[in-house]
Order: sequence, then structure tokens, then C-alpha cells
Amino acid sequence: MEQLSGKVVVVTGAASGIGLALAKKFGAEGMKIVMADIEVPALESAAASLPDSVERITVVCDVSKGEQIDALRAAAIDAFGAVHIVCNNAGVGGGGAMSDMNIDDWKWVIDVDLWSVIHGVRVFLPGLIEQGEGHIINTASVAGLFSAPFMGPYNVAKYGVVALSETLCNELAMQQSAVGVSVLCPSWVKTKIASSVRNKPGATAEEADALAEFVQPMIDGGIDPDTVADRVVEAVKAKQFWIITHDDTPGAVTLRTRSILDGTNPPQLMH
Repeated sequence: MEQLSGKVVVVTGAASGIGLALAKKFGAEGMKIVMADIEVPALESAAASLPDSVERITVVCDVSKGEQIDALRAAAIDAFGAVHIVCNNAGVGGGGAMSDMNIDDWKWVIDVDLWSVIHGVRVFLPGLIEQGEGHIINTASVAGLFSAPFMGPYNVAKYGVVALSETLCNELAMQQSAVGVSVLCPSWVKTKIASSVRNKPGATAEEADALAEFVQPMIDGGIDPDTVADRVVEAVKAKQFWIITHDDTPGAVTLRTRSILDGTNPPQLMH
């Protein structure tokens, strides 16, 4: 999609971080924005931060629930009549040793980080195909390309997003569809993911503090969300599948691939 002005984009996780940066960047391209998030005050504040010239609506949405993604699409169609780009971006973090995790730890991360993307594709894809144009951007991570220790649920979810996106890309190519797909695989970005446990049902302060202590130093050294958003818009215009934002990612992927080809144990890589 080279021409974005006047088109409609849906962005989940739009209250902060990469999602808010995407909303601002697509708005600067003249697009109409549907901003979705589970955090109401933050979502309204984020929407207010966009220039007055940008048409936008906000939709409160728990992306882990399929019926709320159905409602999100309905709200977008009611407001703007169509959807052209879908950013399945909302996500949470989660860390710790697998030996210490219970089923709720796994379910929360996978519901938000993987099932939300499945729901987004299921709900929005048929309409994109029917209208003969569109683009889906699924936010994965370098955690979908190689696996760091103590991030089991997150790694599993992000590998799933990459696999889903690759499969969808090939299906659309075989169907000769004009709909494009991109998978976004950033490393550390200056977002609020370190505090995402605040939205986990039943989470304790100790659990939230443990995740923040583990990942915050890496986040502080991360790139700016605006840089990520710039790459995404470039990829949409070029119909580019892989969106790699960090220079050291190809080297890490090469090490993992070499271990597969050589039949050796996986390299101990850190995100």
C-alpha cells in the first residue's frame, strides 16, 4: 500500500509505546486512526496527544477476548466505513523459570501475545481480502526468532506470531491476494512492557517488581518507539514482510540457524 492518506488503520495497544508511536506516524500520513487498548485513562490521554487534524476514535478492548476484537472491527466500520491496515500490536511481558510457573502464568501471556493476533487475523482478514487491498502488521519480537532463557511463555507466544505471519504471507501469495503481511521483530524498545504485569489478573506487587527489575535495564537502553514506527510505515509501503529494527538481530539469527544445521545445542542468546 503506497497510498495511505485517507485510509483507516486499527492499532491495538495504542495507549503507549510502539502502539502510540504507530498511531502518530500513520496519522502523520493522513490516515484515520482506530486506537484500542485496555487501559482507559491512558488510551484517552494518548488519543488527545495526536494533532487535532488527525481523525481518530478510541475503543476499550481486551485483545485476549475474541468477541471484543469483533466489537473493535464493528466500531471501526461504524466510524469510518472501512479498515485498510491492522496493527495487531498489543502485548505483555512475562519472565521467570519454567519450573516456578503455573498455568495462569502461561495462559495470561499466550492469551494476550498470541491469541490476540489470531483473533485479529480471524476478524479483519476476510474484509481486507474482499475489498482487494490492505495490510496486516503482527508485532512479534526477536523472541520469535531465538529463545532467551527465563522467558518461556513470551518466547512461545512470539514464535507463534512469527509462524502465523509466515503462514499467512504464503497463503495470500498462493491466493494471489493484494493483501500484505508484515511481522515486526524488535529487540528492546523504550516502552512500558516492564510494568505490563499491572494488567494481569491477581498479580502481586512482588511479581510486578520482579519483572520490572529483570527487564527495565534492557528497556532503558532500547531504541525509541518512533524509530520502530518509521520502519513499520516503510514496510507497509514497500509490502515488506520482515521488519527487523536492531542491527544485532541478523547475527543472532545466524547463530541459531547454524546450530540447527550443525545439530548442536541452541546458543545461549539474550534478547
